[in-house]
Amino acid sequence: MAFPPERIVCLTEETVETLYLLGQSDRIVGVTGYAVRPARVRREKPRVGAFTSADVPKILDLQPDLVLTFSDLQADIAAELIRAGIAVHGFNQRSVAGILDMIRTLGALTGCAAQANALADSYAARIETVRATPRPSRPRVYFEEWDDPPISGIRWASELIEIAGGEDVFTHLQAEQGARARILDAQQVIDAAPDVIIASWCGKKVRPERIAARDGWETIPAVAQGRIVEIKSPVILQPGPAALTDGLDAILTALWGETQ
Repeated sequence: MAFPPERIVCLTEETVETLYLLGQSDRIVGVTGYAVRPARVRREKPRVGAFTSADVPKILDLQPDLVLTFSDLQADIAAELIRAGIAVHGFNQRSVAGILDMIRTLGALTGCAAQANALADSYAARIETVRATPRPSRPRVYFEEWDDPPISGIRWASELIEIAGGEDVFTHLQAEQGARARILDAQQVIDAAPDVIIASWCGKKVRPERIAARDGWETIPAVAQGRIVEIKSPVILQPGPAALTDGLDAILTALWGETQ
């Protein structure tokens, strides 16, 4: 592996966005089909896969000296690339602290540690400012990551709700890693009585009217008060800069009608 790597393939969008922010986009030779930040990536970089699938021959044709993956869901892709002699780094960040660590690690991997540390420090400082902002109340929030079956929000989304001054009604489910531990039945949400429902269904548009029409949900304060808010999945469901910036801003707007 050359250092710093000159030909990088990113199989998840957060590493794409981070490298662009670090001024290292010229190193990227292939990206996930879900990469949309910044918008110009869609016309600048070839697409080499989805999330749980990848065009391995196409990746090999690009002759990367580093491929960046995320989580156990891409483990089989990573193994195939490693067997083909490609250097692979697998990230597995699931928290706000993990996202900051990912940025710093990616900077170290690409020879721009100083820029990455500065970027991570700027996000950390803003997060602490938001966390310290006085709020008039602490609204109870249900974050719905998927609708069928209902799945509550992943750890970094839960943490961002807390940073923004809300209370994730299912924060206790964050103790276990993986979506299965966060599968809910409808009665659990009714009993939790959230003041706000934030929904982000990966890969499809949220339908607030369908959420409101679920049996028994008319008694939930968020439904009764019409406080069902969609946050687009590229903004909040990728564990990278988007979640710490536009994602946090969207949560602030959902809770307080403002960003600050």
